[in-house]
Amino acid sequence: MTDRELLELAAKASGLEEAKMRIEFNQWNPLVDDGDALRLAVQFGMNIHYPTMIGKSQVHVSSIKRVEETLFNDPLAATRRAIVRAAAEIGRNMKE
Repeated sequence: MTDRELLELAAKASGLEEAKMRIEFNQWNPLVDDGDALRLAVQFGMNIHYPTMIGKSQVHVSSIKRVEETLFNDPLAATRRAIVRAAAEIGRNMKE
C-alpha cells in the first residue's frame, strides 16, 4: 500500500473530511508530522509500546490486531507509521 493510500484510509477513519483535501496540499500528514500522528493515536485510544528487545514500535488498538514497525534509526518515524497503519486498518474496515 502506498503512503497516499495509507493517509486516505487514515483520514477516512478519523472522520476528517477536510483531511483528504489537506492531503492534496501537504497540510495533513501524520507519517511525517508528530502532532497529526498524536491526534490520531489519541482519537482511537491507541496504546504505544517500545519493546527494546525486538526493536519495533508496537501500536495496539482494541478494534484491530497489533501493528508493528521496525525502529531502525528513526523510532519516531516508525511510531508515526505504525499509528497511520493502525488508523488505515480502521478506515479499511469501515463501511462506505
